[in-house]
Amino acid sequence: MSNLTPEEIRQALHENHRLPHGAARNAQAEALAAAAEVCGDRALFRNALVTQIDAYEYSSERTRMMVPFARLLQEYDRDPGAFDRGETHSLFWRFKWVSGQIINSPEIPLASAAGYLADMERRYRLAGYSERAVRQSEYYLADAIGDDERAERAVAAWQAMERDEMSDCHACETNSQGTFWATKGDDAKAIEIWEPVLSGRQTCQEEPHRVLARSLLPLLRQGRADEARAHHLRGYRLARGNESLLRSIGQHIEFCALTGNEARGLEILFDHETHLKPLTDVKAQLDFHGGVLVLLERLMTLGHGAGTSVRYEGAAHSVDELYAVLRAGCLDIARRFDARNGNSRVSGRFLARLGRAPLVDVLPLGVRSSALPRATPAAAPTATVPTVPTSPAAPARAGLDATAERARHARDQGHPGAEALWSELAVRVAALPDSQVDPLLSADLADHRAVSAARAGAADATELLTVARDRYLALGLAERAALAELRLAGVAAQAGADPAKTRSLLASAVRAAEALDPTDPARRRRIARAELTTIRLEPYLRSIEATHEDEETGTGHGAGHGHGHDHEQDHGHAELSAELDSFIASYAGTLPDVVAEAEEMLGRVMLTQGDPERALSSLSSSADRAVEAGCPWQAVDALVLRAGVLLSLDRPEEAEEAARSGLEHAAEVTDPEEQGVVRLTLADTLLRRRDGAEEAAEHALTAAHWFDQAGLSADGGAQARLLLARAYARTERYADAAEVVQSTLPDLLEHGEQQAVFVREFLGDLLHEVRDLSASAEQYLHAAELTKGWEDPRPQARFAQAAADQLAGTELVREAIAAYERALELHRQAGGAPVAEARILRSLAWLALREETTVETLTAARTLMDEAAGVLEAARATDPQAPELRSELAQTWHQSAQVLDRQVQAMERPDEENGDEGGADGGASALPTLGESRSTALRLEEIRLWDRAAVVYAELGHDHLEDRFQCVNNAAWTEQELGRPEAGIERITTLIEEIQALPEGVAQEWMLPNAERIVARLRD
Repeated sequence: MSNLTPEEIRQALHENHRLPHGAARNAQAEALAAAAEVCGDRALFRNALVTQIDAYEYSSERTRMMVPFARLLQEYDRDPGAFDRGETHSLFWRFKWVSGQIINSPEIPLASAAGYLADMERRYRLAGYSERAVRQSEYYLADAIGDDERAERAVAAWQAMERDEMSDCHACETNSQGTFWATKGDDAKAIEIWEPVLSGRQTCQEEPHRVLARSLLPLLRQGRADEARAHHLRGYRLARGNESLLRSIGQHIEFCALTGNEARGLEILFDHETHLKPLTDVKAQLDFHGGVLVLLERLMTLGHGAGTSVRYEGAAHSVDELYAVLRAGCLDIARRFDARNGNSRVSGRFLARLGRAPLVDVLPLGVRSSALPRATPAAAPTATVPTVPTSPAAPARAGLDATAERARHARDQGHPGAEALWSELAVRVAALPDSQVDPLLSADLADHRAVSAARAGAADATELLTVARDRYLALGLAERAALAELRLAGVAAQAGADPAKTRSLLASAVRAAEALDPTDPARRRRIARAELTTIRLEPYLRSIEATHEDEETGTGHGAGHGHGHDHEQDHGHAELSAELDSFIASYAGTLPDVVAEAEEMLGRVMLTQGDPERALSSLSSSADRAVEAGCPWQAVDALVLRAGVLLSLDRPEEAEEAARSGLEHAAEVTDPEEQGVVRLTLADTLLRRRDGAEEAAEHALTAAHWFDQAGLSADGGAQARLLLARAYARTERYADAAEVVQSTLPDLLEHGEQQAVFVREFLGDLLHEVRDLSASAEQYLHAAELTKGWEDPRPQARFAQAAADQLAGTELVREAIAAYERALELHRQAGGAPVAEARILRSLAWLALREETTVETLTAARTLMDEAAGVLEAARATDPQAPELRSELAQTWHQSAQVLDRQVQAMERPDEENGDEGGADGGASALPTLGESRSTALRLEEIRLWDRAAVVYAELGHDHLEDRFQCVNNAAWTEQELGRPEAGIERITTLIEEIQALPEGVAQEWMLPNAERIVARLRD
């Protein structure tokens, strides 16, 4: 680059500021500084040095800024007069940056660091600056070297000094002052001080990014987990991929490691693994790698030390290996700091960080993370199980027998905790010799294994059930054997056995139940179970027979036979409902829990028959009976289904009541999917309420966690996260919502085209709210592509227009124009969208003027504005009084006048608008100087357009008062430019009188004082 001309260097320096922060930008800045020094232009060289310093400041090479700063300081000392006011301010401002990097460089002796601070203090004093920034730098030095008394004095002096132009921005100062209290262990004070940044009242280029990360652990220690979760979602989104914020990235990884979100922490690590290497800025390395080490240590504790692979320096390393490498590197850095400082402050803080224990077992974050591979067997779910009196037993077997009795009682109740108890018994019995195992317990465990196999659809389920039945028969337990017979029928049906075989097994089960001793209290229950199972399976068996019949006759389910099959199906449903009614009537007074199952089944049948009211009644009765029977967990499914039906009938209050009851009765449910479903249902009902979003978010968050536990992250988990994002959006937590949706986007896109379109649009809206315009446009374009094949082109047009609106806010002007033109084509193809067409045409007009103002671009802009007005006028021909058409036409006239004003300004000062060469060759693009008569004519046309717009706004009423105010204001100032200030004053005065006559509260508070100030200025 040494052969570049000064102008080429200036252009390259300008372009360097647009590059992403990182090594490439730094390298270019270094080369440009060398080229600028060679060319001999001292001002250009100074500019290049500042560019180089700035590049380092926002990268992981901050400590390298000391060399170019020293060169810049030499330039200043050699000739201070060569520095203009801006350059002088720039030099002294960067003094603060360099003071931090000297402290963060262990190879620089303390004496040199202290000498630099003294030099900074002297120079600031001579330049007339406050000592506030100096005392802030003194605090950094004192804290780093472990001089806590000096640090406290420096903070006190820092806060006491007046702010001036050398003071850090409010947000950065707030960050540092809160950190002072956090390092002292006063989390509450730190959070209190950080509040202006956390709330968004104080911001800058790197805030609230850093404070959000710093606040995570203090918030958790204060028990404010919800805020910590929100700060992680918002903060990581801001910090992600920014190498000047590696410390913050490390803090987010550490937060995940200490909240049971190791998988999420690992994903963040993978996103930033290019920085898992020795860094130029060793303090950044110590901070970032320290957070990574907390995660790696946690992964090793969980048993993932050998199995999980992470790339380091181009090669895959296990967690164990990477931990050893990073820890050794960090300890070496810490010891270098300790050697310079003469104490163990840095290594002590580092080791204390590694020694932190998890702050919570699991804090659900709402975002989707890939599950870690299982390193150890998962613990069995726990549940509250009712206790029953136990029979006297030998002391050596008392514990086992008691557990067995509890397990049998829970099993007979259908309690969700029974599975855990039988699993525990199986483990304990497996450790005993067969001679010490009670035959009944052995039979019960065989039954447990058989039932588990049947639920899983295992191939040996029939064999296991037969073994269990025979063991019970051998023990004379006909009642248990009868139940095993019934389960054999269920397994046969599940395996797709011939209906005749299944019916034979069902009949056998009924006979076995009926053969029980009439005095056996279980006889009636077993008979009822057999009958209900028969009722449940019979429709399925008939459907299999019908399918076989169709296959044999070749009739199938074609159009010619559909009506017959529908009739048969209706008849089958009627027959089933009649059987269930009869069953319910027979057992209602004696077996409420079994009847509750029948009523839930009847409710589902009524839904298929299109009778939601009777379905609701049956489901309500089912839940009530289950609770009455002492089995509240059995009511959950009926209540969840009832809530869904009520929502579909637009009865949200009743739906919420049912869903809340379902959640209440789910307290002892151990099935994670069922827990997820009940919470998702309640969240859905709450989101229908105007004030229910916050609570809906809580339940959706928990639902997502339960679905993850059930291995259903891509199904129920995705829907729970979508609902969570919607709840966040409702409460304006747009960044949190976007992070949640993006984490589960691939899953959501797999649930049908309609949902995919909705999700793309929703994410586009969220990204728009967080001002990520390019990403927002991308989502709208995806939505447009999904709707490309739809018969109605309007959705595609709408999405194309939305994408163009986002792109128009970026530097991607050509892409925005292309998207607008496509949207315009689609709107015209669909017809009936004059407002959309007009808005697109107006946007295209302004894009034409975005990069340059020439004869061609001005002509194009005016033509497009006229075309927009024409579209609206044509639409008004059929509906002259349509308010939307009238307001859009007024807006078009308003903006047309603004284009004319741009033309007048550009043509009166063409060199300022286009640069010195803006028309030197007299080409087609040259802007001629505007003559007085032409200038007057254009300004009069502006006034005419603003007047027309103002009249329409007045007719449209008070909702358009602000638009009218702008038009009158613009017209008044244009009158002043024409040398007619009295006319402008008259316009504003008339408007003031109208505003004063309006009822209180109609006009915004700022209007009247602003109008009075305008009159005063026009008179001047």
